[in-house]
Amino acid sequence: MGLKLITGPASEPITTAEAKAHLRVDGADDDAYIGALIAAARQGAEHITGRALMPQTWEATFERFSCALRLPNPPLVSVASVKYLDGAGALQTIDPAIYEINDYAEPVEIRRAHGATWPATLCHENAVVVRYACGYANAAAVPQEIKAWMLLRIGLLYGSREPVVIGAPVAEMPFVDRLLDAHKIWGF
Repeated sequence: MGLKLITGPASEPITTAEAKAHLRVDGADDDAYIGALIAAARQGAEHITGRALMPQTWEATFERFSCALRLPNPPLVSVASVKYLDGAGALQTIDPAIYEINDYAEPVEIRRAHGATWPATLCHENAVVVRYACGYANAAAVPQEIKAWMLLRIGLLYGSREPVVIGAPVAEMPFVDRLLDAHKIWGF
């Protein structure tokens, strides 16, 4: 399976004002840097959990149709299209009546509808292409544990601008990454 980001998030789950309040920063000198840390924290949370936090569009490719085409980065918003390369190598779009979306599974699965058959595809690594929208509806819908983890990560990155602090004692907060566990997609 291949995966390609088509349209990234237009906004972040945490605003600069929220991050600055957490960091206890009043001035605007570091606003651009804090904005970059917010994006990095979101990307880190998305990587660890396997979820899309804000609305975005992806394409997943498969070698062929199978029992279930699993779509990464839940929650799923919608499937825009399911396309495939036919035996002649021409790109075809599948009628949505041929498939159904199993949104009880996480990640979501596309399965053929009862009584339908998948068409034959060209033998190619990207023979089936699914374009879909995913992510929580807005920042308010992102789980609080994920936002708390992001704020802690932003605080760590803002306070320690080098990978190692010489002469400082090492302290670990082992519970921090556990904030993401309830929202992690396991076994994908």
